[in-house]
Amino acid sequence: MKQIPNLFTLLNLLFGCLAIVCIMQTGLTLAPQPDGEDLVMIPERIYMASLFIGLAALIDFFDGFTARLLKVSSDIGKQLDSLADVVSFGVAPGLIAYQFLRLCFAQQENGLDINALWLLPALLLPCAGAYRLARFNIDTTQRNGFAGVPIPAAGLLVASFPLIYWNTSQLWVVKLLLNKWFWYLLVVVLSYLMVSTLPMMALKFKALSFKKLWPFILLAGIAVAGALLIGWLTVPVTFIAYVILSLSLKLQES
Repeated sequence: MKQIPNLFTLLNLLFGCLAIVCIMQTGLTLAPQPDGEDLVMIPERIYMASLFIGLAALIDFFDGFTARLLKVSSDIGKQLDSLADVVSFGVAPGLIAYQFLRLCFAQQENGLDINALWLLPALLLPCAGAYRLARFNIDTTQRNGFAGVPIPAAGLLVASFPLIYWNTSQLWVVKLLLNKWFWYLLVVVLSYLMVSTLPMMALKFKALSFKKLWPFILLAGIAVAGALLIGWLTVPVTFIAYVILSLSLKLQES
């Protein structure tokens, strides 16, 4: 019984590893165009990495839920969970950002020969995520909320961009995701949000009252409405709403 939650955690890690395999097997390719030019692109199978990260997030919820249900929480389970999370929601999303940066530079003349130093900032994501998890593991005050954005939320945000890129009909979205400065800014902002001590609400139901549940109802409403109206773009919209709502709730309390 004790090992059931750990098996879920290892499944989370497995999905994270499969996401990395999908990302690293998607080298840039040249697609001939009617005008004789070659278009540099990432093969669409990178979106499979997004799906594996999504499955890892689902499993990440169930391992903690199972541990509480069976009352078999343990220190080794806590450490194992963090190790799995840093792979699934840190390393894998960081490599997605890395590949998109390559694609951004590939749109420029001689962009395929870009120095790798221009791509390394993407790896700030797993570094910031690892620091955030280490701090969380030794912090006994984060029971009713979080200090800094949880790494699964940041990882899911980055994982949504391949799905957005290949499923959007909005030209401005495509241009934004092919802009290297967007990715540099995203990496810096997400890394800061993870290592910061900004108060973020935990998505845990402690009481069945509207006063306690209205933030969750609002987020769920935004997610559902967004899914119907803007598709995968609802992920970054919901993420922004989560951050703003968390900060506004803290301001109301103070």
